[in-house]
Amino acid sequence: MNPLRAIGRPALRVTRGIGAVTLFAVRGLAGLRPFPWWAILAQLLQIGWLSLPVVGLTALFTGAALALQIHSGGERFQASDVVPAIVAIGMVRELGPVLGGLMVAARVASSIAAEIGTMRVTEQIDALVTLSTDPIRWLVTPRLWAAVLSLPVLVAVGDVIGIMGGWLIGTTSLGFNSVTYIANSWAYLEGWDVMSGLIKGAVFGLIVALSGCWCGMRSGRGAAGVGRATTSAVVAAAVGILAANFALTGLFFR
Repeated sequence: MNPLRAIGRPALRVTRGIGAVTLFAVRGLAGLRPFPWWAILAQLLQIGWLSLPVVGLTALFTGAALALQIHSGGERFQASDVVPAIVAIGMVRELGPVLGGLMVAARVASSIAAEIGTMRVTEQIDALVTLSTDPIRWLVTPRLWAAVLSLPVLVAVGDVIGIMGGWLIGTTSLGFNSVTYIANSWAYLEGWDVMSGLIKGAVFGLIVALSGCWCGMRSGRGAAGVGRATTSAVVAAAVGILAANFALTGLFFR
């Protein structure tokens, strides 16, 4: 039975871990009574508004680089005219949500894990429990909902900026007419392309905030424990975003 034990123990650990994270997420999303509007507004500012510069710059340079790459590759097949359409579709479907989610994960997941982990180390969370205050409701719920609400907005803004980055390079370096470039960009976009990217943004926001909160709540004692929690949160968020993107892409565009 030793080979079966060797397989069963890791499988049980993974199953218990998935169940624990799922219950944690459900408790966090359901903790809206009473509605912590002030806490959610504060987290919307921290997660959404303050992440806009890095998401915007990432989208701008990605759209510009994508236009250059597609034009260079398209010239081999006499298909360089498809640059506007492919830049628009690529940004809206894939690059906008994924890169936006990864940038927010690098900035927000680490911040959430460090903040909550420090509260765990300094026993502030234990003090909340002693005062009969649910730490999930006041620490996790606002961050989960703020990330779910703000990521689609960041993705939408990043999509526009990325397309404009492609337009800037296309009209200044690649010889495209400005009006024709914009018309071709929007002509080949469909409503589901945009909607699928926004849905991905909401899912990625949940993954980012959930990773930060989960790792922060399970932080070890001392500065080393907080550091490990921060690293684990960023890694978990990045891997979760890439895995969820693959699953959602297969579901939406099979």
